[in-house]
Amino acid sequence: MKKRCRVIYNPTSGREAMKKDLIGILDIMENAGYETSAFATTAEENSAQNEAKRAARDGFDLLIAAGGDGTINEVVNGIAPLKKRPKMGIIPAGTTNDYARALKIPREDPLAAAKVIAKGQTVKMDIGQANDNYFVNIAAGGLLSEITYSVPSELKSQFGYLAYLAKGAELLPRIKPVNMKIKYDDGEFDGKASMFFVALTNSVGGFEQIVPDASLDDGKFTLIIVKTSNLVEILHLIRKVFNGGKHVDDPRIVYVKTSKIKASSPGQRMMINVDGEYGGDAPMTFVDHKQHIEMCANTDQIPGSAITAETALAQDARDRFVHEMEQLPDDGGSEDESVNEK
Repeated sequence: MKKRCRVIYNPTSGREAMKKDLIGILDIMENAGYETSAFATTAEENSAQNEAKRAARDGFDLLIAAGGDGTINEVVNGIAPLKKRPKMGIIPAGTTNDYARALKIPREDPLAAAKVIAKGQTVKMDIGQANDNYFVNIAAGGLLSEITYSVPSELKSQFGYLAYLAKGAELLPRIKPVNMKIKYDDGEFDGKASMFFVALTNSVGGFEQIVPDASLDDGKFTLIIVKTSNLVEILHLIRKVFNGGKHVDDPRIVYVKTSKIKASSPGQRMMINVDGEYGGDAPMTFVDHKQHIEMCANTDQIPGSAITAETALAQDARDRFVHEMEQLPDDGGSEDESVNEK
């Protein structure tokens, strides 16, 4: 019996470029041996998620999520709870496209991305669960959530993670510490911190050095807690990130591998960002499902020595971001409070 592929695409992603390339994508997958059909997502809530679940239960062998990080997240949430899960491919057409970056999928050429899927190379990827929701890349609380919620959608569509840099430059001086209690496999953090990350890949907001030693299939999250809320110290940590990921050994950082995390914020609200969207408030439990979904990937380039080249525009924006931060007065950050790690 011929294998079946369902392309679940967001017709509004990437300035509607996906619709233009859809016929070519279908042709590539047909030539790869798949009987291929397509579904355009609608404004209905969980449109991509519901279609992914239906197609998986109908026996499709491969689901392709074509769109931004939100479309990918929905398709994953459609199939992750199922016992029998089809293979999954992604064709990026959104903003930062962090997951495509981690899998070495071409991010600006949908047809080239389809050709990678047609090659048939796969990785059994870890999938995260945050309470009842699944995620593929990152969950976070604190500053990152503020930045994500504050960037207008039209800016994200046009400028991707460059928009996050601009908003980050605006918000950093207003960082306030948050009461956090975070339990993980081998310990617990209890004190004030400015943010925490729960990462599955090495690509966070377009930056590949925040988690320089990320593994895609080891059953472990990378947990990062930024204990300081002092602006000058945060700028110093940012420079360490850009300078080869040297922040991982800094005493102002908790950097550990763990399969389970429980995060709460005693006495105050802490919103949690899950794959770029609001995912609920703490308390929240995160579980890493090891090698849960088989993803199409450009495995020839995935080894740690392979680094995706940064565009000149992105590199220039990053440099300007650091320069702008360096111009802020030394007393611009909020006063750092003592932090106890248990």
